[in-house]
Amino acid sequence: MKKLLLVCAAGMSTSLLVNKMNDAAKEKGVELEIFALPVSECQKVAHEVDVVLLGPQVRYQKPQVEEIIAGRVPVEVIDMRAYGTMNGKAVLERALELIA
Repeated sequence: MKKLLLVCAAGMSTSLLVNKMNDAAKEKGVELEIFALPVSECQKVAHEVDVVLLGPQVRYQKPQVEEIIAGRVPVEVIDMRAYGTMNGKAVLERALELIA
């Protein structure tokens, strides 16, 4: 099962996006584990995720996350419009493109 990590500041809005992404994954019949953590906890799961998506509010921390991930998996900032509208389907589709 593929694992997607969403990196955020506090986790409130990102948790909502995780729920919307899970709904979109069910609709597509895709089994994934999607979870959100603050950057400070990224290190704990860096070795077990397949893609890392950063919330736009923490885009400035992308270099720090890339250092933790060390090129093992894709790291990308979530599109601001998709994030702002909580478009779980669009964010999920982009994550799946990155894993493919």
